Amino acid sequence: MTPARPTAPATPATPAAPSVRDLVRLRAERPEAIAEAAARRKRRPLLRTADTAVTADTASERARPPHPGRLMIIAADHPARGALAVGDRALAMANRFELLQRLCLALSRPGVDGVLASADVLDDLLLLGALEDKVVMGSMNRGGLAGATFELDDRFTGHRPEDLVRHGFDAGKLLLRIDHDDPGSLDTLHAAARTIDAMAAHRLPVFVEPFLCRRVDGRLRNDLGAAAVTTSIAIASGLAGTSAYTWLKVPVTEDPDDMAQVMESSTLPAVLLGGEVGDDLDGAYGKWREALRLPTVRGLVVGRSLLYPVDGDVAGAVDTAVSLL
Repeated sequence: MTPARPTAPATPATPAAPSVRDLVRLRAERPEAIAEAAARRKRRPLLRTADTAVTADTASERARPPHPGRLMIIAADHPARGALAVGDRALAMANRFELLQRLCLALSRPGVDGVLASADVLDDLLLLGALEDKVVMGSMNRGGLAGATFELDDRFTGHRPEDLVRHGFDAGKLLLRIDHDDPGSLDTLHAAARTIDAMAAHRLPVFVEPFLCRRVDGRLRNDLGAAAVTTSIAIASGLAGTSAYTWLKVPVTEDPDDMAQVMESSTLPAVLLGGEVGDDLDGAYGKWREALRLPTVRGLVVGRSLLYPVDGDVAGAVDTAVSLL
């Protein structure tokens, strides 16, 4: 896909930055423009139900949500953890202008509910006007840098609960990787529990992405076996003083047939994460389609495989994912 200058999808409001040149200028000359864009952003419920009326471009036009009670979220929080690779392209996500162009295109597609990203990406999207009437989910712990010796001491270096409240964002997400042989996991576990408490105090949903993992030849590997995913879900579900605002963000197991039993380990609502799918995007669609039929699974949160598909067709990849809902 040839990189292009990002442009925001058409919205009722005029974006603060109609182009990347304006985006860079605003960042340098009027940093307060980000907070102003957040304050005037049109918000929406986390979930739209079948009886929710959605105001279109004119007051007389109304439409029902394309997938009531479901979520389709585009993920773009990988760069903040130093994870820039897509497949064999080590720096695929390093070009911020291209990433923004792909994100704006994905967010403009029918049925896409919102985005998960770190603060810098969300600030750019706010200025470009791409977050109107979208679910905005802030990424909270990005301190466990990819490949670092301290990767499992995953500090909360991103959004704090108070940041999400101040900007009027709609949810947060935290990564919870647990290695029984690494003491850094305990610090992350404790920090995650207290963060869930803080989010619940603000009545903000928090999406917890749990994994059991281990180091293999020095590299961290997530265990996607049924027993490991079941255990990670049980641990995540029991964190903090209440689970009222906790959602799960879970992978499809190595054997997709195990998902029905795995998802019976919690009553918390869950979304499926995309993860690395390699060149077999069609295979990933099939796994997601089957898992989406389970009663607790309420949607998809997918990033690299939709933003950087092998064939370069971002709109086509996103539209296919939306159709699974």
